Amino acid sequence: MTAHRPGHPVTLNQKPERQVSMTRVLVVDDEPQIVRALVINLKARKYEVDAAPDGATALQLAAARHPDVIVLDLGLPDMDGVEVIRGLRGWTRVPILVLSARHSSDEKVEALDAGADDYVTKPFGMDELLARLRAAVRRAEPTGAGEDDVQVDTGDFSVDLAAKKVNRDGRDVRLTPTEWHLLEVLVRNIGRLVSQKQLLQEVWGPSYGTETNYLRVYMAQLRRKLEADPAHPRHFITEPGMGYRFEK
Repeated sequence: MTAHRPGHPVTLNQKPERQVSMTRVLVVDDEPQIVRALVINLKARKYEVDAAPDGATALQLAAARHPDVIVLDLGLPDMDGVEVIRGLRGWTRVPILVLSARHSSDEKVEALDAGADDYVTKPFGMDELLARLRAAVRRAEPTGAGEDDVQVDTGDFSVDLAAKKVNRDGRDVRLTPTEWHLLEVLVRNIGRLVSQKQLLQEVWGPSYGTETNYLRVYMAQLRRKLEADPAHPRHFITEPGMGYRFEK
């Protein structure tokens, strides 16, 4: 057997590759037992984890550490979680998974409207939370260019699926990963009715199918950002009780 030589390059070359592939999660919650449970479960699944007990620390850590996904409690000691979402959405499209004891539909819609990607109510099952976290990360990942990549010009705005860009009046429009994914599904089915269930399952995942309030919130956001007259949309058409259709 040959002795290991100091400075041998093999392990040095391997380690950075392993680090790059790891997903970094920022957990924001002021309940130590929940933070501890999340940290243990996430690290056991090879996630890198940072934790913040309040909104101000969360915003600082997000800027310093650039997490791939954020798990955010709304009931924080220094500011409301919705304020944290708005602060993040001013500069980043990182997926935000809200974790909260607030159960009312209005509060869920407020968080989604501020830019959250999903909402899990406490108490929660760890398996469900981890599945939703994985789905949020997948939605944010760039998809490989394919031969069916599409560029659509509506006259009001243009969509380039290959470049993952939307342009309106000569400027790029900032969309969250969930907004983009919803737009992409509709554009790839241009002129065709896409059912509520299909949209929910394609954008949020196979365990979804009845959360139609998600669709209402995100369609309103797309219309606000892209339609000339959001109250009378020309491109994002609602088929009541059925689904949505994208028209040029």
